[in-house]
Amino acid sequence: MSEELREKLFDKKENGWKTVNNEEMQNILDFSKGYMNFLNQAKTEREFIKKAKELADQNGYRDIMEFETLKPGDKIYFINRNKSMYLAVIGTESIEKGLHIIGSHVDSPRLDLKPNPLYEDTEMAYFNTHYYGGIKKYQWTTIPLSLHGTIVKTNGEKIDICIGEDENDPIFTITDLLPHLAQEQMEKKLKNGIDGEDLNLLIGSIPYGEKGKEQVKLNILNILNEKYGITEADLKSSEIEVVPAFKARSLGFDESMVAAYGQDDKVCAYTSLAAMMELGEVKNTAICILSDKEEIGSIGNTGMESHMFDFFISEILNKLGINKPNLLDKVFCFSKMLSSDVDAGFDPIYASVSDKTNAGFLGKGISLNKYTGARGKSGASDANAEYVAWVRNILEKNDIHYQIAELGKVDIGGGGTIAYIIANKGADVIDCGVPVLSMHAPYEVTSKFDVYSAYRTYKAFWNA
Repeated sequence: MSEELREKLFDKKENGWKTVNNEEMQNILDFSKGYMNFLNQAKTEREFIKKAKELADQNGYRDIMEFETLKPGDKIYFINRNKSMYLAVIGTESIEKGLHIIGSHVDSPRLDLKPNPLYEDTEMAYFNTHYYGGIKKYQWTTIPLSLHGTIVKTNGEKIDICIGEDENDPIFTITDLLPHLAQEQMEKKLKNGIDGEDLNLLIGSIPYGEKGKEQVKLNILNILNEKYGITEADLKSSEIEVVPAFKARSLGFDESMVAAYGQDDKVCAYTSLAAMMELGEVKNTAICILSDKEEIGSIGNTGMESHMFDFFISEILNKLGINKPNLLDKVFCFSKMLSSDVDAGFDPIYASVSDKTNAGFLGKGISLNKYTGARGKSGASDANAEYVAWVRNILEKNDIHYQIAELGKVDIGGGGTIAYIIANKGADVIDCGVPVLSMHAPYEVTSKFDVYSAYRTYKAFWNA
């Protein structure tokens, strides 16, 4: 009797792998293979948006600026400065009844080259970097690193570079002290073990010629000039990112997990993009946001704090021929959103930072965060009970594994997403993403089951 009651009343957090049949297993593995291939080609926001555009073009989406009018079923996108992208499928219902929005971000913690990066010291050439987003600086030393980015000359010519990913390319690294001489370093607090100003990328050591100053620097500039036609001054108008040269790989003897750089938040960006590519007719207009700058506060004209997303929705209203004063506000107030950002996965090695009863576990499905923020919910977007129930209903009707979690213990720390930005416009929002181990590290870990659950969740949300 008690077992029947327990079965009826308890909230079970079942390992999703236990429920998978052979067909579902193959679907999960095939989907994860596509995900890993995509990650290997899209390590930066510019690369992700470029690949997303290719995928959208292949699936019948067109730039909104090519349309004079819009109608239900039209598939559109808008690309903002090659770093963020908004996609939409126009629904059959009046847009005044609200949008169904899924929003992720495609930027990840990394190192950026400083505006004047190249220097020589003791016949060694370096690029000086400035870290982007929240990183543990020591994790970026003594690993293989690659260079990705764009150089723009004053005549408008753009040069894209990607060095360190091909097996025949050189890689780069940031050196660290040998333990024999690091006694003072090891007495420091972990966060101060490596200073930001010491994250200098080693890029060469052969001098050019026999006489003159900075001959190694000259040799590097000569190599860059011969290969790309640039001078040192051209680096002033460049955006070059230093990212891990690791490939995305299956992790574990059972190959149940994905190990890769940039899964925060490309795992949610990819799964939402893949789901949108398969949408047919939808009731509510479906919106997919691939935003930039989330890791540094969503500011700037490619971040969600800008008005570029409002511009995109206003253009939809204009081309539907229905725009009028305050309609944009009305549309947002009736909209629903999944803020598709990752969750901190429970790590038993570091269990002390988590409340085990309110944590997201790998292999147990998509993770819902009713609120994020820090300590007393500072900076949080807190979803109301009615909306949480509405989202739960979608998940349960579609037999999708899910869990509801918090980002660690109350007083330990916290974090945020783009949820509050859309919530401030009046929409109902809840965070809904994949649990991740080693978040913000050069190599992050996810469960393939959860990755596939995210794809199914986002597809079900848009088809609700």
